Amino acid sequence: MTARIYRPAKTAMQSGKAKTEHWVLEFEPEQPRRVEPLMGYTSSGDMKSQITLSFDTKEEAVTYAEKNGIAYSVQEPKEVRRRVVSYSENFRFDRKQPWTH
Repeated sequence: MTARIYRPAKTAMQSGKAKTEHWVLEFEPEQPRRVEPLMGYTSSGDMKSQITLSFDTKEEAVTYAEKNGIAYSVQEPKEVRRRVVSYSENFRFDRKQPWTH
């Protein structure tokens, strides 16, 4: 029974950083998922895969895992690389490519 502690990334539908500031503890699946033959649903008998605990800080999540004897691995979030571009850059005189319609 191992757990994964991570900070979730924002979804493709988010423009802000809501729900990305907390840390999540999820259990790794102990059994593989299987396809139910009649309806085609994906199912699993592993009940711990449904548990998701959220914490305000990484230290709280690590403390909880150590207190309850849960083996864990921590995944640090990747740094976000963004290029800052303004609308006025389209009309600069020293553009590398000429501006056309």
